[in-house]
Amino acid sequence: MRTAAVHLGKYKDVTQTAACHLFRPRNYRFFGLWLCLVSGLLGATLCAFAQVNDVGQRPYMGWSSFSQQTITSNFLTQANITAQSDALLVSGLQSHGFNYINIDSGWQGGFDGYGRPIPDSTTFPDIHGLVEHIHANGQKAGIYWIPGVELPAVTANYPILGTPYHIQDILVVPHAPGNAFSSGQNPPFHNKIDFTKPGAQEYVNSVVNLFASWGFDFIKLDGVTPGSFNDNLNINNLSDVQAWSQAIAQSGRPIWLTISWALDEDYLSTWQEFANARRTDGDIECEGGCATLTDWPRVALRFYDLVGWEHAAGPRIGWNDLDSLEVGSGSTGGLNEEEQKSAMTLWAMANAPLYLGGDLTNLDPVGKQLLSNDEVIAVDQSGRFATQVLGGDTPVWTASVGNGIYYVALLNMNAFASPVIVPWKTLGFATALEVRDLWNHNDLGNSPQRFSALIPGHGVRLLKVKAAGQVRPEPSQRYEAEAATLSGSASVSNCVACSGGAKVGFLGLGANNTVTFNNVIVPRTGIYEMQVDYLTLGPRALLFSVNHGPFVTVNVGGGSFNLPASTTVPVELRAGSNSIQFGNPTSYPPDLDRIVIGGNGSAPPPSSITYEAENAALGGSASAVYCGLCSGASKAGNIGGAGNGTVTFTNVNIPATGTYQVEIDYLTSGTRSFFVRVNGGTSFNLSLNGSSFGSPASTVIAIELQAGNNAIEFGSNGYGPDLDRIAIALSHKERTAFEGLPSYEYDR
Repeated sequence: MRTAAVHLGKYKDVTQTAACHLFRPRNYRFFGLWLCLVSGLLGATLCAFAQVNDVGQRPYMGWSSFSQQTITSNFLTQANITAQSDALLVSGLQSHGFNYINIDSGWQGGFDGYGRPIPDSTTFPDIHGLVEHIHANGQKAGIYWIPGVELPAVTANYPILGTPYHIQDILVVPHAPGNAFSSGQNPPFHNKIDFTKPGAQEYVNSVVNLFASWGFDFIKLDGVTPGSFNDNLNINNLSDVQAWSQAIAQSGRPIWLTISWALDEDYLSTWQEFANARRTDGDIECEGGCATLTDWPRVALRFYDLVGWEHAAGPRIGWNDLDSLEVGSGSTGGLNEEEQKSAMTLWAMANAPLYLGGDLTNLDPVGKQLLSNDEVIAVDQSGRFATQVLGGDTPVWTASVGNGIYYVALLNMNAFASPVIVPWKTLGFATALEVRDLWNHNDLGNSPQRFSALIPGHGVRLLKVKAAGQVRPEPSQRYEAEAATLSGSASVSNCVACSGGAKVGFLGLGANNTVTFNNVIVPRTGIYEMQVDYLTLGPRALLFSVNHGPFVTVNVGGGSFNLPASTTVPVELRAGSNSIQFGNPTSYPPDLDRIVIGGNGSAPPPSSITYEAENAALGGSASAVYCGLCSGASKAGNIGGAGNGTVTFTNVNIPATGTYQVEIDYLTSGTRSFFVRVNGGTSFNLSLNGSSFGSPASTVIAIELQAGNNAIEFGSNGYGPDLDRIAIALSHKERTAFEGLPSYEYDR
């Protein structure tokens, strides 16, 4: 069983930090394996190879049963797994590399005489025959298990195969939870193994040998801590992961080992040495939290969290597992075609395992076409992980392949079409001699200085670029958070891996809990690039204000409160001195290491303006509520009803009078309505439908706005939806950066 619980998070001070990160370089773009190489030259073993089993040279591709298990009761049977294997064979996807059929949680029915898990004889009457069938189809077979020993085997106190010991001889005493799923249980259902005791390793060996005797090629070890949204160090599975890796090695069978889920990056040195892949997030499936397999907010979360792990991927250190790729399931999957394309692009740029989660017997034509794109699959299989070079609502990711070749992904997190501009100098080169669109299989010719495109809502462009010319680094200024002005609860703490050896935390849950960088000096008024170095475990959001202006949201994610990650967003500064204040009045922000202001004032401007509902003027019963999948990590709830709750976005500043596209991100289960009133005028009704109060949906409407400040009010004559944010697209005529571009650079 897995869970999709949202991690509220706490400010923590974990003392154990992965050795491979203590001295890592600040710029990860070209130094993904920097320390591993240095340690090798020094004869050190700081960064060991990932589990050596001849299977982890490239991310695996295939299918896993769990997604379908969340929407189809009693799905996990031998007959259904056989049908999925046969469907994969006839789909044609095997010729593109998809060849794993993995059984997830729920296959087990009891234990053999040595305390080893065995299948439920009703649902899996012949597990060995099933694996033989999968192999006969030219595929590999995977199975699922968890650390520790389940209570029935503990109670029976089975002997351990080939030893004089019994199950109770190898357990921690007094008995303790053996993985994240047993947290808080008394007595624990899964009991922790003490690997200092004789017989402990032999027990894990016996389990792996049983799986190997059935012919399995893959093991998923779930509920691993620290991680799985449980950082209780008393449930520490570091020794379990090592034991399972060693058991695979002694089995003599090449078996892929994936560990799961939402793992803590502080322990990457163990994850990368003893596993082929590690899950960096919680479950992508809604699991009852929405009406489909997944939804866009759950996919979007990976775009933020991956930034914290982006440097840690490769055959030497394992792969970042982003969970199932929900492509090809039609309306059941919950993603439209553009969103599926964006998801597959991120997975490919991250070199993440590509394993599907939907019903392969109903694979739709759109999904089959996307999954058969060998040019995109080649990005995933390249072993060249991407880094985010620009963040915000239109992020840009890039991977250097070598010999002047780059993969570049331009993405749009907004629901409306947005222009994205990539100056090549941001990627470290001067010009592009050749540009190829990998999704559309088009050669676009050369592109001097930059590439620009209008990206559909939640859409993507994926490019292969042949670069030429070097560029000199642009000037930049660094400002340490611990040296800035702190107010309220904001406080400094030690951070070994941070710039300056310190960071600032406790920046949220109050308007006065802030850090302010004063005297940020630039030579001229313009748009600069602001790199924000932050620390978080899971989704959080920083809000910043420039020169006392409106808040700008920076949604982020990561895997550690000890290891900084970086995102870069545009910021408009005036000539001379500026102040930039960070905080989050209504929710949980990450900790802050530093900011770096770069460029000469000519960076591309933002293409949209966002206003968070929880930070708007709340009237009546309306209130700010935590929401882990929402922008800003909060939403406004209790709108309408007996309390006449309202949300009014004041000071919505617009450059010119006209009709604008406005994205409304809302949350509701069933049909509810807003009334919307602009600048005190006549209100209009907006009826909305959804399936979740925990995961926002989006609609885009046209609204007439005036130059300068506007007020947009949301209320309801009944019970209204909750409201996450509004985002306003600049009109096409205001996108002056696009004037004069070659036609191929501007999609229409």
